[in-house]
Amino acid sequence: MKVLDLTCDHQHRFEGWFQSADDYESQRSRRLIECPVCSSNAINRVPSAPRLNLSGATAPAAPESARPAADNPAMAEIQARWLTAVRKVIENTEDVGDKFAEEARRIHYHEAPARDIRGVTTPDDARALAEEGIDVIPLPMPAALKKPLQ
Repeated sequence: MKVLDLTCDHQHRFEGWFQSADDYESQRSRRLIECPVCSSNAINRVPSAPRLNLSGATAPAAPESARPAADNPAMAEIQARWLTAVRKVIENTEDVGDKFAEEARRIHYHEAPARDIRGVTTPDDARALAEEGIDVIPLPMPAALKKPLQ
């Protein structure tokens, strides 16, 4: 089993487990690997090495702003809070899928029971809803949270 450090094109850093380096390359080329934060399929391997103790020598620390999110406590905290918020939205809303605009209008005009919903809509439909006075908040959902956790 190979454990690899990976990053997406948005600089979210995460870990992937593969049977071999060839297995990683195969999955990457078929775009089967996705970032657990933003669902991007543009994934690259990050150089990593096992921990080596060489006579107490240490490398100089990178400035906090230059460190990847996984190594930057402030960014890791922001990502953790965002994921917590997304999970709460999922737990407390009904998924109406691509019928979001239609269902939001039905709720707004009292043609359907009032409830919190989530779903998918086009930018044009979102603008039209806002013009009608219907509040819409875009929230990117990681694909991993759309499915049951394994």
